This record gives sequence, C-alpha cells and structure tokens, in this order.
Amino acid sequence: MLFSLTVLPGDGIGPEVTEQAVLVLRAVADRFGHQLQLQPKLIGGAALKAANDPLPPDTVQACLDSSAVLLGAVGSPEFDKNPGHLRPEAGLLRIRRELGAYANLRPAVFFPALEDSSPLRAEIVRGTDIMIVRELLGGAYFGQPRSIEGKPGARVAVNTMRYAEHEVERIARVAFDLAMKRKKKVLSVDKANVLECSRLWRDVVTRIGKDYPEVKLGHQYVDSAAMLLVQRPTDFDVVLTENMFGDILSDQAGGVVGSLGLLASASIGGKVGLYEPVHGSAPDIAGKGIANPLGAILSAAMLLRHSLHLEREAACIEQAVATVLSQGARTADLAGKTHPSISTADMGSRVVMLVKEVK
Repeated sequence: MLFSLTVLPGDGIGPEVTEQAVLVLRAVADRFGHQLQLQPKLIGGAALKAANDPLPPDTVQACLDSSAVLLGAVGSPEFDKNPGHLRPEAGLLRIRRELGAYANLRPAVFFPALEDSSPLRAEIVRGTDIMIVRELLGGAYFGQPRSIEGKPGARVAVNTMRYAEHEVERIARVAFDLAMKRKKKVLSVDKANVLECSRLWRDVVTRIGKDYPEVKLGHQYVDSAAMLLVQRPTDFDVVLTENMFGDILSDQAGGVVGSLGLLASASIGGKVGLYEPVHGSAPDIAGKGIANPLGAILSAAMLLRHSLHLEREAACIEQAVATVLSQGARTADLAGKTHPSISTADMGSRVVMLVKEVK
C-alpha cells in the first residue's frame, strides 16, 4: 500500500524525536511491504523564521492532501513577546482547526519495566492503562472574545470558555465508542459545581450515555479527579473531558506512568488525523541528543492504527517499545540512578532493530 504523510518537525526537540519516529515508520513499511511518501513542512517557530507565519498556507494544503500528519513539537521562548497570532502555538491551534481534529486521544500506559521511574509506589501504579479523550476545538483555548486590554499596571485579560451542545455530543460518542472496546467504563471530568460550560457538558454526556447501556458512566470534578489519578490510577479507564482539563490531566498522567516523554497522542475526527507526542518542545535540552523519542514513536503507532487502519503494524511498534524498555534502555528522563542513559538516536535505532525482528 502507498501512503502519503506530511511531517511537521517543528521546534526544539521536535526534529530530533520526529526523525526517530520516521525511521521507525520506514522500518515498518519495509517489513510489511508498504510504501511511504513523506513530505516535510514547517510549523511553529521554524515557520515564523522562514515565512513570518506559524502555519504557512502550503503547510495547510500539504496536510489536507495527505493520509495523515506526524508532528514533532511547537514552541520557542524567543517568540514569547510576539503578539498572539505570531506565536508558535498559534500554528498548532490553527492546524487542529484546519484539519477538523476535535477528538484528542491520549493513552497513558504503564510499562512494567519502568516501576522505578514512576514517582508512585509500584503497587499503586502497576496495571495503569488510561485513555484520556480530550475535546480539542472548544473551550477556553478557542472561545471568543479573548483579549488583554488597558495600560500596564491596570490591564485586564479575558478568555472565554464556550461549548455548544453538538461539540460535547460528538466527543462523548468518541469516548463511549472507545469504552465499548475496552473495559466499558467512562469517567467524565468537569467542574459542574462552578462552571456553566461544565453543567451543559455533564447534562449532554449523561444523555449520550443512555445510548450505551453497557458502559458504566461516572462524573468527577476535575480537582478531585487530579487527586484520584495519583491515589488510584488503575481505577481509571476512559477519561472524557474538555480541552483545558484534558491538557492538564494528560500531563499529570505522564508523570504517573514515568515520564511525559512516553506519551503519544492522536487528534482525529476530521478528514486527516494529526499525531504528536504529548511533550512540548523542551528548548532547554534541544540539540543535546538526549530527548526521549518514544512518545513520537508511539504516536507513529497511533497513526498506523487510526488513520491507516494497520493494526498489526501499530502493534509491532508498541511491542518493540515494550521490549526495548524491558531490556533496560533508558533516555535521560527515565534513567534515574539505576540505569545509564542512552541518546535519542540510540533509543530510536533499538526500536527500529526490534521492529524488524518482532514476530
């Protein structure tokens, strides 16, 4: 099969981890007899430097014309004083909207080999397997009006959290459909005791839940859910929540399972899926060759599963990652005091080697 992928390396460690994910994809294609056409394009700070636009039109068109999009990371402190529309993150928000990717899937899976990497006791974290379903195109990140007005010393900032009923309904159905393939449990996270958006959210999710009588639905306030995530992470299965809450809780889940560098994500729902590691651009370690590429590599596995519908190929990558970790391979974020650390490229090459060998 022939697949056309757009690759957006982005900023900071993005190019380093994306390079390893691409090498793994090429290894999978070779092994299973597929052909990949890879087209690199600019986004974020890299695009600002080249075109003064965090998401140039040719990048958008390339993404819309491809089978799927693989993204590295976006963000750089050198643009912190830019106006909002000329910040790297504006490109990320725009590409999600351009692709219509309203559903963000963020799995947080604990690898048994990493018991010494989690800050939690092994008996608490062992067996954790969470799928966070985050609404991606609504809430405070996209709501209008938004502004900072007034003179220094007397400025007022406004952001608007907004959700329409159909936006909640469509993301809820994604969560319930996933739950039907897992443990048939959905925990909807909101702040319905304070926010009108959350009251609407809870009402709609409860209504949609009636269409899935086999799925056990629970509701939790976001502050309570954050506490329970570190106290009893194995109680969670599918977690459904809005944009900002999902952003925060998924990073917390990364800490629970050992490192944010392990977390992959899939942004789906539109014509073309967008796949990226959950971690940011990490400018403090960019160029040092020590970043963890496993989040990007596992994002490539999600790309194979959700956009290309290649389950065997996706499972091959996931099995290779699990095996590499069980053999003791650790990048700096996972090494701790008990393991030597290896480079980004070394971790990627080990996964590539195992992809070629996994039965």
